Formats: sequence, structure tokens, C-alpha cells
Amino acid sequence: MTEAQHSRLAPARHAHILSALARDGVVRVSELSETLGVAPVTLRRDLAQLEEQGLLERVHGGAVTNTSGADASDSPAPGMLEPPSKGTIAVLVPSLAYYWPGVVRGMEEEAKRLGLKLLLRGASYELQDERPVLERLIATDDVCGFIVAPNTDTPHAQDVVQWLEDCGRPAVYVERDAFSLPSHEPVESVTTDHGLGAVLAARHLAELGHHKVGLVLSRDSPTGRKIFAGWDRACQEFDLDPSEHFEEFFVDRHHPDFSSSVETAIDTALSVGITGLLIHSDPEAMAFIDIALNRGLSIPEDLSIVAYDDEVARLFTPALTAVAPPRAAVGAAAVGLVARRLEDPKRPVHRVVLSPQLNVRQSTARAPR
Repeated sequence: MTEAQHSRLAPARHAHILSALARDGVVRVSELSETLGVAPVTLRRDLAQLEEQGLLERVHGGAVTNTSGADASDSPAPGMLEPPSKGTIAVLVPSLAYYWPGVVRGMEEEAKRLGLKLLLRGASYELQDERPVLERLIATDDVCGFIVAPNTDTPHAQDVVQWLEDCGRPAVYVERDAFSLPSHEPVESVTTDHGLGAVLAARHLAELGHHKVGLVLSRDSPTGRKIFAGWDRACQEFDLDPSEHFEEFFVDRHHPDFSSSVETAIDTALSVGITGLLIHSDPEAMAFIDIALNRGLSIPEDLSIVAYDDEVARLFTPALTAVAPPRAAVGAAAVGLVARRLEDPKRPVHRVVLSPQLNVRQSTARAPR
């Protein structure tokens, strides 16, 4: 592979490195070389660039999470003790990699401020029934509450909700909506208004003069369904005729058919004259752009792209305009809800909805004439 090709693929490698670092706290050049099929010298150059940006700290053979920028207030002053623990909140999220580390960091900061501990477990989107995991967590004597993001698309989804209702500890759902039976009352939750995120993206494209716009989603994503609903509202708000936009669904990006599904989406967009797209999530948007560039298209001259999640969008070239959910605020709010429920078990059920924001960067521009 030529030096120019290595340079063009660097943003995707950087995104993979940062995702692995968020998941494991450490990356090794030998493992990255095998996974990415890239020479160690190229990866050492990548790590050096990311270290210069303050995103990691190089060590012998790899890199670790950067701690040099930690706030001094995170450590107790000399002679002071950590605040006594008021109990432990068990946290179960579907992934400890993409998206969720930012949510967990918000939980950690708020838990520390309130004198609570977190007991963190990562499940997976493929797990059909989280009850065995929850039962193991509750076996810890001082677990006083739960923060959960269960899989809502399994036959056992409602069973999990009912188990949490009956376990005798308060539970708060993050980025999930659920109802208890038989009353069908909503459970306590903190969610991002992903529908609003789609509206923000559509409004941005409309203001740039894009009339034919499209939506591309990760298939079977709970977030994707909410984005779709907001996008549908936005098309009505901005008077976009259904014939002037399209919705495509990508297969999982690890599936062998992923590249062909991207090619199909590009073909469809070009065939109907689409000039602006919202793509969920960042890695899918980055892959879309890479394939579009290989086909001779220019971003944003030919196609303006808005990514959804803003996890690594700023690191790409061009830096991606992206909708950013307030991940840390979601995590902090969830811990706060558990703490207040413990103080006042009879308080009304709270459902907190937080707004995302749009960060405009280099991947969007005025529509071509």
C-alpha cells in the first residue's frame, strides 16, 4: 500500500484505536497490527499523532488512556479521605466500547460527588435475557439500586422489566423506554431526544439549500428507530416531499455484505439526486465517505454528510458535522435519579429527556447548483 493510501485510511485507524482504548484502557501495537493488517511502523506513527492531540499516552509496545490532563480535583487533598460510601449502584449497559464509555464517565463523576460506588457490567446486544446477570449483581450485599440499558428487542424484554420492578431496589433506565405491568406505567428513565437530533440535522441541511436529502441507519438499532421518527417529522416540517428523500439501512458493519450495502446506498442517492445525508453512526458515516471518495465523489462538494453520535467524528478527514447526544449528562442524571429515589421512595416517577446538539464541521456545505 502506498503512503498516500495509508494517509487516507489513517482516520479510520485512529477511530479503531480510540474505540479499543475506551473499551480496554490499553492498546498494543502487535494486536493492532494483526487486527488492522497494518505494519507496526504505521501504527506507531498513528499513536504518536494521537498522543500529540492529547488523546492517549504512549508506552512501550502500545498506548494507554491519557491521564496527564486529569483534573487535580479528582484526587483528595493531602490529609483528606474519600467521602464514605452510601451504597453501590449496579450498572448494566450493552457495551463497554462505542457510545457507552461516555455515559459511564458521567455516572462515575456524579457517583463520586454523591458518595456512591458503581458496580459496572457490560452485556451485549446479542444477550437475550439479562436477568441472570442482574441476579449476580444483586447478590452483592450493598447494591442499593440499578442503572440499566436492557435489550428491548428480545422475548424476555418485559420479563427483565418486571424483575427489576420486583427486586426491591430502585431502577433507572438509560436510553431506553419501558413500562411496568399490569398498569403500563412508564418506568424511571433518562433518554436523549434522538428524534430532535434528526430534526437538527435536517434543519441544518435545509438551511444550506439541500432539498433532496436522505437518511441511512444502522439496522435494528434502538437509537435508529427514534432517529427515523424524528426524521419523518422533519421532512414534514421542512416540506420535503417523500419522493425527495430516501431511507436506507446498513447491515452490521462487521458483516461481509456491509461494503456492498454502502455501495447500494451511494447508487441510490446519486440516482435520485440526493445532495445531503444523515448517517447513523460515526463509523458508518466514515465508511460511506471512504467508499464515496474512492468512486471519485467529493465531500462536501458533491454530498454533504451529517453523522449521528459524534463519538469520533471530529477525528475524520474531513471532520464530520455531527449530532452529539449528551452522553456524560445522561449518565450523571441517571445516578441522580437513583440517589433521589433512595432519599424519597414515594416521589413521582421522573422521565428525564435531554437534548442533543449539532456540531458543524467540514463535511457539510451549501448544496451544489
